[in-house]
Amino acid sequence: MSRRPTIMDVAAAAGVSVATVSKAVNGRYGVASETVDRVLAVVADLGYESSLIASSMRSRRTGVIGVLVADFEPFSAEILKGVGQALSDSRYDLLAYAGSRGAAEGWERRSLSRLSGTLIDGAIMVTPTVVNVGTEVPVVAIDPHTGPADLPTVESDSYGGALQATRHLIELGHSRIGFIAGRRDLRSSIARDAGYRRALADAGISVDPGLVGSGSYRQDAVRVAALEMLRRTDRPTAIFAANDISALEIVKVAGELGLDVPGHLSIIGFDDVPEAAKATPALSTVRQPMQTLGAEAARLLLTLMQGEVPPSTHIALPTRLVPRDTTAPPA
Repeated sequence: MSRRPTIMDVAAAAGVSVATVSKAVNGRYGVASETVDRVLAVVADLGYESSLIASSMRSRRTGVIGVLVADFEPFSAEILKGVGQALSDSRYDLLAYAGSRGAAEGWERRSLSRLSGTLIDGAIMVTPTVVNVGTEVPVVAIDPHTGPADLPTVESDSYGGALQATRHLIELGHSRIGFIAGRRDLRSSIARDAGYRRALADAGISVDPGLVGSGSYRQDAVRVAALEMLRRTDRPTAIFAANDISALEIVKVAGELGLDVPGHLSIIGFDDVPEAAKATPALSTVRQPMQTLGAEAARLLLTLMQGEVPPSTHIALPTRLVPRDTTAPPA
């Protein structure tokens, strides 16, 4: 073919539509793996070079790092900022890839099989739904899945942060302290549950199972758990939520029930997303360095991609209590 091949030429040679070619070369859902292989073979055969895929097939390098997130919510947005800052002086670009909250468990593994070796040279998974992934490119996990894993990880001290949050409430004079948990498949969620229980035990306070709810970091689940907890005749005087978005939902539910925060109910979260300080009242929370998590993950990934051995493949960062307006002594 003397002229430069077009996407239409690729579609005709592969026996598929132009839309299918676009999906195949960009690693999107909805194309069978056999079709993807056929399209990419035609791309290579024709020398089609109008996409990143085609040019990378020769060098086997794309100059792109992928960040896989379940959704573009505040926590993930802060992580992405940190990754972007760390990559600003490198030769790598950033590709953010969202699986959406409705994605099935293990969506990261399927996504990486499409992206690795064609669109990205390495990947960072944020709060993954899998323990390990089989991929030809290096992968780092932020806020990793529970269970034994071989993946390099970057996370915050969730246990210590939960201790700080619960002890803050105890020191204010609260003894009926509820807890709305996060995703049970994340190591951080289990650690925050353990930190909450340890703080109560250290203060000689028994855990009341009726004051522990499962929120799973979903607002609908948080609302159900909060309503059930706050409608009790012996409701808690304070609640620790496993993340800020859950805590802000509890503030909303409390208001709907006519409960003043912090007059009737103290609430503390975890993360310190930007919305926490902007809320009315401003949310007390535990700050984890989200942008630093992203930056550290990017630096660790760059080291692995260069074939070097990092000082550690498991990085834990400290957290800090940030008291604001949603916590006060019980009435």
